Amino acid sequence: MEVNNLFSDNAAADLALVELAKKGSEKAFAGLMNRYRDSIYFMLLKMVNNQSDADDLTIEAFGKAFRNLDLYTPKFAFSTWLFKIATNNCVDFIRKKQSLPAPFEGSQDFGDSIAGNIQSDLPDPEEILINRQKIEALNEVVNQLKPKYRKLINLRFYKEYSYSEISEELNIPIGTVKAELSRAKTLLYNILIKTGNR
Repeated sequence: MEVNNLFSDNAAADLALVELAKKGSEKAFAGLMNRYRDSIYFMLLKMVNNQSDADDLTIEAFGKAFRNLDLYTPKFAFSTWLFKIATNNCVDFIRKKQSLPAPFEGSQDFGDSIAGNIQSDLPDPEEILINRQKIEALNEVVNQLKPKYRKLINLRFYKEYSYSEISEELNIPIGTVKAELSRAKTLLYNILIKTGNR
């Protein structure tokens, strides 16, 4: 693959990590996350002005980027692509949050738009296999957490439960859910950073 000669050293290094990540390298995934986690987090924090939401959105942004890594092309820097994903995801989050007070208003339209997105974005069998391999690589990292933290990460990011739903599911206060999730995410980041530096 030809690398754009206008790329900075950082962008060229990112591209090398991307190519390794596409082949399923956990170390490459962790390296990319390690490089951009803080800058993505602080950008999102400015947008949502809430540390917990910014934390969640940071993980979601990396999750979306990693699941769609094969759609990235080196016509522009990986960081540009990643920040665009994070920004778009955050804008969607803000829109949804603003419409939450009236959950039943326009719910039919909301359902239709989801169905439309699913129909237009269905991956082909090869993409499904590649995405499954990437999810398995990330699962291996999550599986290094203690069971209680693993369950929290699973409910929040895989099943997309709200804090109140997690609170009901595990029969613990919402404040505890937020505190424990924060610890779980910190542990997850630390594992990823160690993997990236290994």
